[in-house]
Amino acid sequence: MKNNLYVQLAGRVSLIVFLILVTFVFAMFQGGFVSWFIFYSFLPLGLYSLLISFYPLTKFEVTRTVNQDQFIAGEKLKGTITVSRNLPFIPLLYLIIEEELPSSLKFCPQSKRAKNMVFPWFRKTLEMEYIIDSIPRGEHQFTSIRLRTGDLFGLVEKEYRYENKKNYLVYPQYVDMQYRQLENRFDQGSTSSRTKLIRDTTMAVSVREYTPGDRFSWIDWKTSARRDTFMTKEFEQQQSHDVVVFMDRSHDQNRAMFEQVVTLSASIVRGIIRHGAQLGFVSNGKDRFVAGLRNTEAHQQQIFYHLAKVQPDSNHFATSVESEVTKWQQGLTMIFVTSELSDSFARTVEYLAHKQYQIIVFVVLPKVNPSKETIIKVENLKRKHIFVKAVMEGQYADAFYEVSR
Repeated sequence: MKNNLYVQLAGRVSLIVFLILVTFVFAMFQGGFVSWFIFYSFLPLGLYSLLISFYPLTKFEVTRTVNQDQFIAGEKLKGTITVSRNLPFIPLLYLIIEEELPSSLKFCPQSKRAKNMVFPWFRKTLEMEYIIDSIPRGEHQFTSIRLRTGDLFGLVEKEYRYENKKNYLVYPQYVDMQYRQLENRFDQGSTSSRTKLIRDTTMAVSVREYTPGDRFSWIDWKTSARRDTFMTKEFEQQQSHDVVVFMDRSHDQNRAMFEQVVTLSASIVRGIIRHGAQLGFVSNGKDRFVAGLRNTEAHQQQIFYHLAKVQPDSNHFATSVESEVTKWQQGLTMIFVTSELSDSFARTVEYLAHKQYQIIVFVVLPKVNPSKETIIKVENLKRKHIFVKAVMEGQYADAFYEVSR
């Protein structure tokens, strides 16, 4: 590769020297004002082209600064490229500065392009700003910055790529939502709650008369002596609620709708953790991601990191659910997030409902022309006493509104 560049450079230098000699010989033999005017007019341009041929672009200092290290999908990325040169005494007619964007960003709308031409002349430091208006979710690797310059006639063109690798992680969008616990109530009656009640014996909130079955250690002896009857301490009851979220990564989903599935999943995860419940997360595809039951900011960050990079690369959501459900303990609330309510998945949900799992299914529908077939399937599952909710694209804030109503 370098040998080819040297051959091209030698050829261009030879051409420039040849043109200078031709104009000089023409002036010597032709004589007169016109011929010498041509020679003296071309001479400075030819010498400048020779200087540009040997001008070292490799000696430039090129840096990139970006407004953030981490982004949320949809935010603006503002990048600034700074070029400093140590040989300012040679004027540059033009300099093309280009941030070589990764393929994931090349077609994103840009209010300021990542490739621009500047006119340095004798300036030592140059800056170019570019703006990507809406950066998509994912991990984007920036690799290099390209500089290109040349002479006035295009006889000499020089180019050099500066390696400047940097990865930028773009987390999924999320919507603030209030999580509500599932109450499995239907017109025919109600089912027993699987929520665990834990009695906090470190804090007595009141006293009551002793009833058979109360523990001996719960008796409040001072109050019993004053009232001349056995009195039992009444303790605060706390709810222990565990939720597992299953996200559909089927490859047959529409790409735009899959992004909505990721957004809704991220919103649910954040809402549940803020609610105080223990959260697990399952995402199966080419890679298997399972996050155990926890409720911490670090746990949320771990899930969001996965959601930033996840792709729709699973074959069958129903098969994935069937293989993963049995690995979790009984008594959990299971939330499924999908944009395609396939027949196989619907049968899986019905089977789990008969096993008395607490199930919530969210089906994301596009704003324009939602599938009538999917809506019919949703209604069929509802008639079988399964909580299924069709959520319109982007309208996630009240997704849990009907859960506990």
